[in-house]
Amino acid sequence: MNKIHPLATVSPDARLGDNIEIGPYAFIDADVEIGDGCKILPHAVIFSYVKMGRDCTVFPGAVVGAVPQDLKFEGEVTSVEIGDRVTIRECATINRGTAASGKYVTKVGDDTLVMSYVHIAHDCSIGSHCILVSQVALAGETEVADWAIIGGGTLAHQFSHVGTHAMVGAGFKLVKDVPPYVLAGREPVCFEGVNRVGLTRRGFSEEKINEIKDIYDTLYFKGMNVSDACAYLEKNFPPSEELDTILTFIRNSKRGIISRPRAPRK
Repeated sequence: MNKIHPLATVSPDARLGDNIEIGPYAFIDADVEIGDGCKILPHAVIFSYVKMGRDCTVFPGAVVGAVPQDLKFEGEVTSVEIGDRVTIRECATINRGTAASGKYVTKVGDDTLVMSYVHIAHDCSIGSHCILVSQVALAGETEVADWAIIGGGTLAHQFSHVGTHAMVGAGFKLVKDVPPYVLAGREPVCFEGVNRVGLTRRGFSEEKINEIKDIYDTLYFKGMNVSDACAYLEKNFPPSEELDTILTFIRNSKRGIISRPRAPRK
């Protein structure tokens, strides 16, 4: 049985699952699908063409499914897809996709936390188990892979990519891609090492973490350019899922990856 506050506005054309709670002054538009067990708290807004999975929570002031902030958008039907168990905190905004991108959809994967005042622009793709800390702003078509964490106040240039299990510090500007499994920090943002703590927490063995470190030591500190380093890694390192993930990410990067540190910390 759903609990819908009498002061909420819910379109009769919205498709609601079971055991949903909708608070006062929340707004649910037509052509919205909300899965079982979701909580839409007071003053949250969900516009048309949003599909939300199970057990999500949308906090007050959040706006999901507003039209893109892109001058190429001409009113076409595009969408937002939210996975299961996603938390969208106060005043976060998630815009619909665009036809111009060829994607038509903005996605947020399962078990992801979108903190307060985060902006996810048109056609972004956010993986599962990600954390976007307060005031992160992702420009259009940014991709954030599974298990990535982006620190508060960080700004991502359009088309930026953040790899799986990467962690980006707070308050930075991302204009290059952040490869998988790494820590990124300083200004301008650069490689700060392997995300050892995060990988350990997620069950990576010490041996596997050291293998990843060896890969990045070769990539960043052996005096080779990126393409030569990738060729060397492919030829001289034993095959592994992690090596494949790193090489695929780098070779598919359109903006190029973040550089090595410019100078040691003082």
